[in-house]
Amino acid sequence: MRSFDDLVTEAAAADMTGWGFGWLDGRACEERPPWGYARLLAARLAMVDSALDVDTGGGEIIAEMPVLPPRMVVTEGWPPNAARARLIPGVRVVETPPGAPLPFADGEFALVSSRHPVRPDFPEISRVLRPGGTYLAQHVGPGSAFELIEWFLGPLPATARDPGVEAAEASAAGLDVVELRTARCRMEFTDIGAVVWILRKCVWWVPDFTVERHLADLERLDAYIRKHGSFVAHSTRTLIRAERLKSM
Repeated sequence: MRSFDDLVTEAAAADMTGWGFGWLDGRACEERPPWGYARLLAARLAMVDSALDVDTGGGEIIAEMPVLPPRMVVTEGWPPNAARARLIPGVRVVETPPGAPLPFADGEFALVSSRHPVRPDFPEISRVLRPGGTYLAQHVGPGSAFELIEWFLGPLPATARDPGVEAAEASAAGLDVVELRTARCRMEFTDIGAVVWILRKCVWWVPDFTVERHLADLERLDAYIRKHGSFVAHSTRTLIRAERLKSM
C-alpha cells in the first residue's frame, strides 16, 4: 500500500464537483439496498408526463434514466452541482437555496423524487404534487455510517432520521405512505485516502473536517486499515413511496 502521506495528499486535492462516487472505485465499496432505487425510478419516469427531482446533486441519477418525461425539472442548491445537471439533455435545472419553498405552482408534477434529500419538506412536496401523484425517494436512514463518524467525533446521540417519524410527517402533509422499507448496508474502506475523500464529500458527517485538524485520528485509522485490511461501517437507507391524496 502507498504511504499515508501520498494517499492523504491525493485525496485532499481530488475534485469534489458533482455527486458521483467513481473516485472511490477500487478503494471503497458500499452494498446497495435490495429494492434497486434507480430501477424503480426509471419505471416511474417512463409513465408520467412531468417530474421533479429534489436535491439532485449533479443530476447523476437522472442522467442514468433511459427515458425522461416531456417535462423534467430538478432542483439543486449548490451552483457547481447545478452546472453539471444542466448538461443533461431535456432537463430544466432550478437553483433553490436549502430550506426555501419549492418555486413551483400547486399540483404542478405527477412525480416528485429524491435520492438522499438533505431534509425532506413534506408540505412542499405534497403541495407541488397533483392529486394522485407519487413521491418516490430513497432517504438516508438513522445512524448511517456512524462507525466511521464516531471514530472522529466519539459516541453520538440517536439520530433524527427515523423512518417512522418521516412517514408520520408525510401523512400529516397529505401524503398516503404506501411503501416504507429500510436496509442496513455494508461499507468498506481499504485505504485512508478513501476516508479523506468521503469526509470531504459528505461534509455533514464530520463538520469542519480537515486533514490538519484530524491528523491524529487519520493516522490511527490508517494503522487500523493496514493491520486489518479495511475499515467497515454501515449505511442505512429508507425507501418511501407515497401518493398525494385526491382530496384534503
